[in-house]
Amino acid sequence: MTPLPSPPPLPFAPPLPHRRLRVGCGEWGFRALPMADHFRIAEEFGFRELEFGIGGGQPGRLPEAPSPADIAAFRALVTSSGIATPGCCIENDFSAGGPEEVASAVVTAIRQSRAAAECGARQVRYFAGFTPWAAMDEARYARMVDALVACDRELDRLGLSMAIETHGAIDHRPDGSALHIHTVTTHPAGLRRLLADLPARIGFNYDPGNLRAADPADPSCAVDLLRGRMTYCHLKDWARDGEGWRAAAVGDVADGIDWADLLPRTGYDGTFLIEYEPLHDTRDGIRRSLAALRAAGFELEY
Repeated sequence: MTPLPSPPPLPFAPPLPHRRLRVGCGEWGFRALPMADHFRIAEEFGFRELEFGIGGGQPGRLPEAPSPADIAAFRALVTSSGIATPGCCIENDFSAGGPEEVASAVVTAIRQSRAAAECGARQVRYFAGFTPWAAMDEARYARMVDALVACDRELDRLGLSMAIETHGAIDHRPDGSALHIHTVTTHPAGLRRLLADLPARIGFNYDPGNLRAADPADPSCAVDLLRGRMTYCHLKDWARDGEGWRAAAVGDVADGIDWADLLPRTGYDGTFLIEYEPLHDTRDGIRRSLAALRAAGFELEY
């Protein structure tokens, strides 16, 4: 493949030298639990912000097409708990398939974004796509960008904003580990081009763990490239496991992300969502993550 051209880096604001983090709870580790348990666990930790999801076939999310009753039940949980739910995750891939498949994916994403708005969300986490960077071509790239822009127009009408997650293509191995393969949102050239080609109002969900697993040679996790466009943030890490990786908590990996150095460099002043992925020790993984952030010198706000 002829590499996609890379525009020059965009100018970004300098990082904020803060050591105070507002933290909330991501939803992916709750994907097998009833929605009421998400709120219950968040309350146990004192979180005042909780991410939720729609679709993707996960029992812990609202269904692919939430009914008015589904939305009313969700809003009742929000009201009774007093926990805010400004961020919603949906599942989409705008880099796969031809024009008809991408058009269908846009229709689904817009429908789910409307449901997110009805649930009270203010921001929707999108994916760009999971086609490996080495397999991207101009036609796929153009369809992907057009789809993101079309969805963003509808989000703007709904009073929502989009955050595109930095996420590689994942090849799940028989031993349970995962290979992370560069996509347009983890490869530096892909990110530079997206930053230049997408409207400035479209932000990014900065997930440094995903970036490290896709490009372990970059200890900065692309922070300088994305600073100024981060509007959402997931915190987790990945531990080496042979040729692949296993999901880990913040602070679990001895040679992992240097959180004390990285987070103040982001310039991001929103909520940092703890996204502990394993299902067998959800509470303990969240607890370890919070303890590691405190040990790194951060004062946590809920």
